[in-house]
Amino acid sequence: MSPQLNHRKSVDDFARSHEPIVWSLFGAGGMVVAFISPWLIVITGLLLPLGLVSEDVLAYQRVLEFVQSWWGKLFLLVVISLQLYHAVHRIHHGLHDLHIEGPPVIMATLFYGGATLLSLMLAVLLVTV
Repeated sequence: MSPQLNHRKSVDDFARSHEPIVWSLFGAGGMVVAFISPWLIVITGLLLPLGLVSEDVLAYQRVLEFVQSWWGKLFLLVVISLQLYHAVHRIHHGLHDLHIEGPPVIMATLFYGGATLLSLMLAVLLVTV
């Protein structure tokens, strides 16, 4: 048996990648898009305009109380940020499929760094509300 067949791969044999983080944010954003966004659309786009739900549901004072609570801030941060990462990942890979490419480091920094920056800006905004 040759020595190469008995060689076991070690951690040093594998290159580190940011892909697991990116794909997990994409997947989490996809779950938010699939499960939470439709309800938000149904409530704000159908039930309220058709008068099937009282307008007090989204009264200013009630929404303000929600946004000022810690769980409301967390909900908004998670929903908006994960959808942002999901969209950025789709756009990034869509451009790749259309052969619109740039240097990988610059593209990743532009897309995922932009999503991170916007998420941080949202977190700061939510903390100050």
